[in-house]
Amino acid sequence: MATETTAAQHVEPLALEEAGMCVDANGGAIGMPQLCFDWFPNQMFWLAVTLVVIFLVLSRVALPRIAAILAERQGTITNDIAAAEDLKAKAVEAEAAYNQALADARTEAQVIVAKAKADIQAELDVAIQKADAEIAAKSAESEKAIAEIRAGALDSVKAVATDTAAELVSVLGGSVDAKAVDAAVASRLKG
Repeated sequence: MATETTAAQHVEPLALEEAGMCVDANGGAIGMPQLCFDWFPNQMFWLAVTLVVIFLVLSRVALPRIAAILAERQGTITNDIAAAEDLKAKAVEAEAAYNQALADARTEAQVIVAKAKADIQAELDVAIQKADAEIAAKSAESEKAIAEIRAGALDSVKAVATDTAAELVSVLGGSVDAKAVDAAVASRLKG
């Protein structure tokens, strides 16, 4: 930059001004045109024009689009929040319905279990009564069989005793009277 300033100082200050460059008091060129006070009114005009154009573009084009997008987003957020609240209310209702159905199912299960227990107990009572009847019948049959066996045993004992007594009497050399032997065996068996 120092070389440019030095080169610009060799040129006449009038030629520099005609070329549109700002010249300082010594006739040298100023390095930055923005700092030339001669150009400030021109720069201020273009600054104002640029700001007005930017303002118009922003206010007429960009800001309405941004506002529309923000309004659309706000509407979407509001709708989503409303939908979420509806879904939450439905979820609460569904949970209440589920809990009620679960309680009803438990109650129904308890009723079914109680009914099944009652049915099983009734069947068990019938089966026990049937088994008791069968046991009583078999017991009666057994007692009858035992009585028959006793009666048969007594008859067998009586027959064996009669035969044995008759044989003993005949071996001992006596005459065997069948009626006397039967009477003797019968009196002995009685007691």
